Amino acid sequence: MKVLLLLHLLLAQLCSSSLVPEREKDPEYWRRQAQETLRAALRLQRLNQNVAKNLILFLGDADGVTAARILKGQLQNRKGEESLLEMDQFPYVALAKTYNTNAQVPDSAGTATAYLCGVKANEGTVGVSAGVTRDRCNTTKGQEVTSILRWAKDAGKAVGIVTTTRVTHATPSAAYAHSANRDWYSDGEMPPDALQGGCRDIARQLVENIPDIEVILGGGRKYMFPKNTSDVEYPHEDKHRGTRLDRRNLVQAWHDAKPPGKVAKYVWHRRELLALNLSRVDFLLGESWHPRVPPASAGCFGGDAPAPGSCAKQRWGCGGLPGGRIDHGHHEGKAKQALHEAVELDRAIGLASSMTSAQDTLSVVTADHSHVFTFGGYTPRGNPIFGLAPMQSDVDRKPFTSILYGNGPGYKIVAGERENVSAVDFAHANYQAQSAVPLRQETHGGEDVAIFARGPMAHLLHGVHEQNYIPHAMAYAACIGSNRGHCNAAARAAASLSPFLTLLLLLFLLLC
Repeated sequence: MKVLLLLHLLLAQLCSSSLVPEREKDPEYWRRQAQETLRAALRLQRLNQNVAKNLILFLGDADGVTAARILKGQLQNRKGEESLLEMDQFPYVALAKTYNTNAQVPDSAGTATAYLCGVKANEGTVGVSAGVTRDRCNTTKGQEVTSILRWAKDAGKAVGIVTTTRVTHATPSAAYAHSANRDWYSDGEMPPDALQGGCRDIARQLVENIPDIEVILGGGRKYMFPKNTSDVEYPHEDKHRGTRLDRRNLVQAWHDAKPPGKVAKYVWHRRELLALNLSRVDFLLGESWHPRVPPASAGCFGGDAPAPGSCAKQRWGCGGLPGGRIDHGHHEGKAKQALHEAVELDRAIGLASSMTSAQDTLSVVTADHSHVFTFGGYTPRGNPIFGLAPMQSDVDRKPFTSILYGNGPGYKIVAGERENVSAVDFAHANYQAQSAVPLRQETHGGEDVAIFARGPMAHLLHGVHEQNYIPHAMAYAACIGSNRGHCNAAARAAASLSPFLTLLLLLFLLLC
């Protein structure tokens, strides 16, 4: 392995003269690029102040834009640094401060309440104000706050939630639920005092609070079925059995709550979803056991479509459902999985952009928080994003990968010293990048995250904002919610021309 390491370093030095593309050696290339950017910036002075008929919120669970951009380019056989993510091409960019009311470094429940409900909250709580203490059911009453999904539904819009993790998890649940604990997925996960206090589990609230959500796609179906009910896909595995103590079948309850004459479809497999004639479906609920995206080695990451029948039976997320697993990859210290998932999110943003118009659709891309993820080591231009830095530590004389974590499961000591990465397959999908502090799960980071915006009133997202500002700006653009004094009759009429266009809250979440 030492021979391979020396070869890696030698090639990096030999190729240094060819790292710079020929066109970039000409100063005029950079001057022309800057002038084109300047002209595009000047055009933005003509603000798009239309009423947004459609809103799309893409939530990439965790930040990491630069590394994802480089990976995207390298998957296209380019150096990577010069490539553009779809969100990079949105004209307006801002920063969001992500702290929770009681936490400097946030969790996804408190942040979801901020960017969906417009109110900052305590960590671990969803859809409630900071007057609620985590785990304290009796602090919830009167502290419920509503989300932009509710505001849109009340304005006559069609709404939807699409996620690559369970639909009862922290980020999507803030769109419809009010809970003193983000982990109360079903009544089987709730303590006796919370049940006796009248608090309802999150899965039940999904069905009852806003019963006319047009599209719900994600995972976590075991929380919808009575305890010990065999799973439709894994009938012989106990861990997939239903968890509900009240013996209710919430899928049936969801179906029964639909108005007469409306068509409601429940699906649990990608095959069933693709077989639907969606023009004849009014309500859609799709739940897998868990829409886990398989590792890159399974062929589901990158730009290629998976082979038929591969990728865990083609459950949700295989071959391209974006975003929620970014966070899971980082928590496990598996940067390769996290960044490939970020590239899949980018594909979804591009698809949505191609299907909508910036004249009437406000699209916003952001993250709920960051992670203690970094890459560095003075890597040369075009260095593989999952590769080694072109140097050894000047302390322990061992090589290191460009990607590292501040803490997490990648901390390894071998024979009293830091593990020598040249002795392991650091390019493997399941490789856990080295961390400075040993933890079973890597933690979130506390710095600001980016907000990218395109469409009507996108210029309202600028500078540095509190995270709870996001839904207020979006609601103002769409003339929904309580702040509608600026909406004249003509604007309201324009906003209602297409009441069945879906407000897709593409939410991507984490396990803290």
